[in-house]
Amino acid sequence: MRILFIGDIFGSAGRRVVADHVQDIVRNHQIDLVIANGENAAAGFGITPRVAEDLLGLGIDVLTSGNHIWDKKEIVEYIASQPRLLRPANYPEGAPGQGFYCGQTRGGVPYAVINLQGRTHMPNIDCPFRRADSILAALPAEVRIRVVDFHAEVTSEKIAFSWYLDGRVTAVIGTHTHVPTADERVLPGGAACLTDVGMTGPYDSVIGADKQAALGRFLQAMPHRLEPATGDVRLAAAILDADEQTGRASAIRRLMIRGD
Repeated sequence: MRILFIGDIFGSAGRRVVADHVQDIVRNHQIDLVIANGENAAAGFGITPRVAEDLLGLGIDVLTSGNHIWDKKEIVEYIASQPRLLRPANYPEGAPGQGFYCGQTRGGVPYAVINLQGRTHMPNIDCPFRRADSILAALPAEVRIRVVDFHAEVTSEKIAFSWYLDGRVTAVIGTHTHVPTADERVLPGGAACLTDVGMTGPYDSVIGADKQAALGRFLQAMPHRLEPATGDVRLAAAILDADEQTGRASAIRRLMIRGD
């Protein structure tokens, strides 16, 4: 089977390029499962119920997130009732929503999407390694396709996490930095990994934000309000091939499409 993983959707520009291209990608590449990180989809910070529903309506099967999931207060009630919008599973017990989702593709293949967050230079939440262990141990045996969004800051933590889960998952795809890396590979145990899939949004920016406001923060150390940029919009994604019987990945390749 073939899986499309779309990197962090940033603001209206990111949503627009997804709307323009995702259905063509699904058709042209014969995609069976579409996953996207949507934590920055609402004006660059957080996600709202309406934005989540719009993205799911485009054919995205599961939305993942990260440390910005709570930026919009209206998401708290919504995430508790929408199982296809995930928050990192290693948030402490009692947080609303779920950190993983089990479903079936249109062809009837069972799959699991797991969302976890790193701890290095990130909010100090529960251990993602141990939380991954408990989730994987609880999955039904027939769920062989297991895709992990690891939302983390540093390369070393992401690579270590990929090696830790190799042989137990189909893929570990890194999100959060908005900067695509070129280190895609399939590990010996069959886990496809990529340190960061990159941002789906405006690249004429500082990781999605207007350049002048971002520069002001660095030059003056003042809390300049960050606004989403609009130029050089691109869709960043990865396409994975996997054996639905074993759950092992056989290939991973990066995809970047420039918006019109």
